[in-house]
Amino acid sequence: MPFSYRLQKVLDFRIREKEKQLLVVQEAQQRVYEAEQAIIKNNEEIELTIKNKRVADFRLMEYYDKYLHHLWDKAEELEAHRQEMQKELDKEVATLTYMEQRVKVLEKHKEHLKEEYEYEQKQIEMKQFSEIGIQRFFQRKTEEMEEEQISAYKQE
Repeated sequence: MPFSYRLQKVLDFRIREKEKQLLVVQEAQQRVYEAEQAIIKNNEEIELTIKNKRVADFRLMEYYDKYLHHLWDKAEELEAHRQEMQKELDKEVATLTYMEQRVKVLEKHKEHLKEEYEYEQKQIEMKQFSEIGIQRFFQRKTEEMEEEQISAYKQE
């Protein structure tokens, strides 16, 4: 009889849950990446505005200053958003780690039970070989005794 793990359905369920969580982590990573890209884009806009302010007409300086303040405020908001997304990612990664541990526990348990099963099967096989050996031994002994009786009978 082949090895069957009685908790296989639970293991399969946990594996599916871990794979779903992996997708959630990937989505969270994508959101963090997008937030970082928005920060980079905003920083480039700030640099470009500073560069343009240096060569602009002096009457537009007030507008450039207001726009730069707006961009700096936006940079703070984007950084706060990125940190929020990073916290969410960290939380999802922790959940994924927990789910991976749960799967590993069951896989290790399954492996341990499989090793026990294989050991028991080898013991049963060895017992069968031992019984076959005993049967052959007795069969040879009876054949030898029969041959001795036949040879003793022929000598008489």
